[in-house]
Amino acid sequence: MENPKYATFYMYKSIKFKEYIITNNSIVTIGTFDGVHIGHQKIVKRLIKIAKKQKLQSIVLTFFPHPRMVLQKDANIKLINTIDEKTLLFENLELDCLVVKEFTKEFSRLTALEFVRDILVNKLHIKHIIIGYDHQFGRNRTANIDDLKEYGEIYDFEVTEISAQDIDEVTISSTKIRNALNEGDIATANAFLGYNFILTGTIVKGKGLGKQIGYPTANLHISEDYKLIPKNGVYVVKSSLDGKTVYGMMNIGTNPTVGGKFQSVEIHFFDFNQDIYDKKVTIGLLKRLRDEQKFESLEALKNQLHKDKLNAFNFINKSNA
Repeated sequence: MENPKYATFYMYKSIKFKEYIITNNSIVTIGTFDGVHIGHQKIVKRLIKIAKKQKLQSIVLTFFPHPRMVLQKDANIKLINTIDEKTLLFENLELDCLVVKEFTKEFSRLTALEFVRDILVNKLHIKHIIIGYDHQFGRNRTANIDDLKEYGEIYDFEVTEISAQDIDEVTISSTKIRNALNEGDIATANAFLGYNFILTGTIVKGKGLGKQIGYPTANLHISEDYKLIPKNGVYVVKSSLDGKTVYGMMNIGTNPTVGGKFQSVEIHFFDFNQDIYDKKVTIGLLKRLRDEQKFESLEALKNQLHKDKLNAFNFINKSNA
């Protein structure tokens, strides 16, 4: 029977985890890759380029849950991407395989030798690894890139070092993205991501208040409590619904005008009136229009929503010009 410490390996395919066995020789890079931002993309493109040249399978090995969730019981950690979103982003980069290893306390106790031999060599058939100059691994993170190079000589794989500059780029980008999202600065976040920040969830029924004032909304339920939600406010957004690109405006907040107390995410789609309840949708955030406000009346709210819609159309038209 397979040792349970090594048993949980998956290749992620669109919606469901699938058990996956690597059969081809591979080139691997390892990390949490939260955000899959421009710094990460640079590393992955390099990985894919070498893979094609050396006729290897390109693999990103990542972990879920995030190690901090397991080792530090950090329930407050907020991630830029859910695991579903991360998968979609890697698919867009034309990576051969995203391997998601379940991160457990048992897994964290593997020695460096066990990790290299049993995971990288025996499971992933590694022939080449691209890794940060400061990468530490194995139980208590006691092994480093020099140890990895020694294992490479023993098990016949090449080690390519990611420079300090590139690693710093990744760290700085991640920090800037998080800070920008917390401040509602979508333009900065999107610039460092290299794509529009996304929220993914299921459309659920709300209270129907938007419909009463002529702005029906779709309520987005995001089940992953670790997902980073940007600062409350009104945003211009777009999504793909039934194969069609649809724009809209979205409110993140508590709806203070009607006495709301809990945060919700509501989207008013433009020129779209189909039933999308219970459907899973991905929303791209394009621009932040304003803070959430408490209005004196529903009529005042309605007037502001009209202004928001005009501002959103102006932005969309300029962007598509």
